[in-house]
Amino acid sequence: MAVEGGGKEMNEIKTQFTTREGVYKLLSHSEYSRPNRVPFNSQGSNPVKVSFVNVNDQSGNGDRICFNVGRELYFYIYKGVRKAADLSKPIDKRIYKGTQPTCHDFNALTATAESVSLLVGFSAGQVQLIDPIKKETSKLFNEERLIDKSRVTCVRWVPGSESLFLVAHSSGSMYLYNVENTCGTTAPHYQLLKQGENYAVHTCKSKSARNPLLRWTVGEGALNEFAFSPDGKYLACASQDGFLRVFGFDAAELHGTMKSYFGGLLCVCWSPDGQYIVAGGEDDLVTVWSFSDCRVIARGHGHKSWVSVVAFDHCTTSVEDGDPPAEFSGSDEDFHEHVHFGVGRDRANSAHSRLSKRNSTDSRPVSMTYRFGSVGQDTQLCLWDLTEDILFPHLPLSRTRTHTNVMSATSPPATGQPSTTTSTSTTTTTTTTAVSTTNPSGTNGKDDASNSSSTTGNPANSIPSTLPRSNSLPHSSAPTGGSTPNSNADSSSSSSTKGNSIIDSAFIATGVSKFATLSLHDSRKERHEKDHKRNHSMGHISSKSSDKLNQLSSSRTAKAEVAKTLGTMLCPRMEEVPMLEPLVCKKIAHERLTVLIFLEDCLVTACQEGFVCTWARPGKVGLLSSQNNPANSPSGTVV
Repeated sequence: MAVEGGGKEMNEIKTQFTTREGVYKLLSHSEYSRPNRVPFNSQGSNPVKVSFVNVNDQSGNGDRICFNVGRELYFYIYKGVRKAADLSKPIDKRIYKGTQPTCHDFNALTATAESVSLLVGFSAGQVQLIDPIKKETSKLFNEERLIDKSRVTCVRWVPGSESLFLVAHSSGSMYLYNVENTCGTTAPHYQLLKQGENYAVHTCKSKSARNPLLRWTVGEGALNEFAFSPDGKYLACASQDGFLRVFGFDAAELHGTMKSYFGGLLCVCWSPDGQYIVAGGEDDLVTVWSFSDCRVIARGHGHKSWVSVVAFDHCTTSVEDGDPPAEFSGSDEDFHEHVHFGVGRDRANSAHSRLSKRNSTDSRPVSMTYRFGSVGQDTQLCLWDLTEDILFPHLPLSRTRTHTNVMSATSPPATGQPSTTTSTSTTTTTTTTAVSTTNPSGTNGKDDASNSSSTTGNPANSIPSTLPRSNSLPHSSAPTGGSTPNSNADSSSSSSTKGNSIIDSAFIATGVSKFATLSLHDSRKERHEKDHKRNHSMGHISSKSSDKLNQLSSSRTAKAEVAKTLGTMLCPRMEEVPMLEPLVCKKIAHERLTVLIFLEDCLVTACQEGFVCTWARPGKVGLLSSQNNPANSPSGTVV
């Protein structure tokens, strides 16, 4: 069994991890891959992607999974935490020549036990509509590559629509298609519909209906990913130029923008209520952006390389109204169940309404916790908690929640008012809050976010070692002040502080607490760029030498762009916004991670070797029968 701690064990693959909810366990028998289970040689191939759909099968096993590995595309019954995966019986398997699948998406509205509509994007620019249950290929879009010749980076059905879908390309363009229309035999001609800062929307000029209906050109460079808001009204786009752009989809109007701290943005996702967007990319950070305020409210540091996927956990996100906590539960489909494209589209369901209570004028205390996760090219999985400490930094906290002070991240305190830094630790029943008086300029910059296992100054700063702590950075750098990493698998160290300290500890028996541990950064741009490592190359980059040439050729332009936006609302400096530390940060694969999906009973990850792994949520591993899980223990490892 892989153990946690410092030294050699930190490079081992973890098969379980602990959060405030309990223990998540890897189910090695529920691993999906190519039938031969041989690791895929991923050099030069496109990232492995996974899509899910539920076909409402009467047997109660209606989940279906699709994933691509190299030139191959697989479609299986997904048994999740219930039964072991049977890789010998794929419902459908396809091998493509001359091109590779890059992304795919199911239409949940039309899915039945007899038929599903699956869109597949390809490296040569085509988009295929297939039915893997009927084993049919109904249509091929952009077949002659007259619309766009570049790689398809993202494809999604428009929420609430049975026929409209959106396709993004590495050219930086997006196209809106209708499955009922043809693509024509000549290249399309366009007419400008709307134009704004670094984007334009064109309609297709044609006497008869044809694809594409619309063409969006967004930013400079590749459009790496886009995501629809839960109500389907807005579209968030993550581009290689480092900008997050959020559009009103129907009106094609720009709502707001954000700039990465460094490099391109690779991934983006929405919170379940549509109030927050998280993006990740080449700056190794996760950035939280407020939709209503159009500003960055927090960053998270935990990854050592590019962040490839971010996703919110709909099942763990919760809201408390001063009454017993109302846990939010449900899958991604729940949010799209009543969504309709265009006129008559409904915005809210009951879960959405509960999460939106914080926007009301009700004076009752509200406690919010958003859980989201991220995976990266450093092979690590990180889980993060975004709480009202960050969301409402100037409001008093609810008595129903453990008190956690948020350090000032925008300006020094008023005269006579000491600034504070908080270290928080938790167990399932007891919480300690330590408040330290310190000077923000004395923090140790990036080291404070990446090294959570060291303490300096007065030993009284340390939280008692008898309390297990859930916020950890197992890859922290060498500790200072003679401290050593804690090898206890169930504990991790609190954030480091400097200067004279005053400890005010209180133990509150309030059940499971929800919090985010913060570190105030005084990072310097030079240090950030120096420490920015590239341990894992991108799949579509042919060699390290070409990567270096590309970086050299664009370095001057990149530096100029950073100088323009750094310190503005588009891209605040590190010390100007709170810095989150991950609740969990574990190495879970041998190759770079490309998938993170939260389901009701589990979370699903995938790596570039072609292995799709299922992690049972706390208490869900017992759903497996003994014959399907003869070695039901956390000692299984990733192949």
